Amino acid sequence: MKHSQGPTGGPGLPDDTSGLRPAEDAVPAVDTRLIVREEGLRGYLAEFRRRTRSGELGSLPVVVAVIVIWTVFGSLNSAFLSAQNLSDLSQQIVGTGMIAVGIVFVLLLGEIDLSVGSVSGLCAAIFAVLNVVNGMNQWLALLVAVAGGAAVGLIHGFFFAKVGVPAFVVTLAGNLAWNGLMLQVLGSNGTVNIPADTVVSKLYSTIFHSPATAYVAAAVGVGLFLFASLLDARRRQAARVPFRPVAEIGLRTLVIAALAFAAAYILNRYQGLPLALLVFLILLVLLDFVLRRTRYGRQIFAVGGNIEGARRAGISVPFVRMSVFAVAGTMAAIGGLFLAGQIQSASQTSGGGNLLMNVIAAAVIGGTSLFGGRGSVWSALLGALVIGSIQSGMNIMGVSNAVQFMITGSVLLAAVVVDSLSRRTQKAAGRA
Repeated sequence: MKHSQGPTGGPGLPDDTSGLRPAEDAVPAVDTRLIVREEGLRGYLAEFRRRTRSGELGSLPVVVAVIVIWTVFGSLNSAFLSAQNLSDLSQQIVGTGMIAVGIVFVLLLGEIDLSVGSVSGLCAAIFAVLNVVNGMNQWLALLVAVAGGAAVGLIHGFFFAKVGVPAFVVTLAGNLAWNGLMLQVLGSNGTVNIPADTVVSKLYSTIFHSPATAYVAAAVGVGLFLFASLLDARRRQAARVPFRPVAEIGLRTLVIAALAFAAAYILNRYQGLPLALLVFLILLVLLDFVLRRTRYGRQIFAVGGNIEGARRAGISVPFVRMSVFAVAGTMAAIGGLFLAGQIQSASQTSGGGNLLMNVIAAAVIGGTSLFGGRGSVWSALLGALVIGSIQSGMNIMGVSNAVQFMITGSVLLAAVVVDSLSRRTQKAAGRA
């Protein structure tokens, strides 16, 4: 058979390659780092279309969902978009969002943690009993509670990573066991009230009333984003790999600045910047840095994307698995403390109800894949915002809890469907 010459003069493909031609509607696999940014707006629009056709939707669906939800509820009742309701919403999503961050870490491995609700209730009970009942120093009691959440996560990770018990079974058993331990810790009274002057209550209820605080926080956040972007571009340029030009970094910074200062303006129109929201955002920034800028974060994505490939690359898969469940337990503890501070008590119902459903829904709706290897800690914020907005809007409209559950479940199903279709599209395009 006659062969054609390849680009280097060697043998190429046979002349008869009709059976190897790609379909006309196939999306070519393009390395996004090699996008020709010199094309300007046309190049970015072409890249956006390529990503959409390839199923790389990112946070686009959830951003669209937030806009639609706010538009619908805002048109039905003007109170929904009031500064007071949006400020209250920013506080109410913190506890759920904190726990959802831990779920994001677990989902990145393609696993699930069904115990985070019970763990959050247990850690809230530990703090309440140690501090309020036994008189332990409140900061020490807080550290013990958070350490307790981390220890619980390590136990789950040990049985999953070392013993080989499926994470679903381990955490389902943990959900029952830790709920029972919480009841045992609380004792016969069943409820321990947390005074308003304790650190847990203050973490949730404190609000910085000075308008300057919110604007300074926004300015610092924007400045850190700009600094990190420029530093990353310089590092990539020095390594002679594609990097974002200064013009693009400037445009991204302007968008972030517009959102940050708009949020600060809305918060200042009511009372000011809630401490709970500030703590949540700081933790998101730190954990986002861990996931995207550290070797450990890259190992998590590697294990979630291809466990066998990660093992062959020398990554300690058991360590990554155990540590991720420890992170989930720690974030469940922190979220549980914020939820306890919100109602100023720890009771037999702490961590129960629809909390587990909401935190898993927040992580998935925010864009973290159930199949592992794709997601971001910011998914927790976006997803919690969607869940909280739906609940807030329906509460204002006087919708019953039964209908709220059905709507939230439908939104969760829609998010999973979008994730599945996106993954299928990426496989068809050769990008998954």
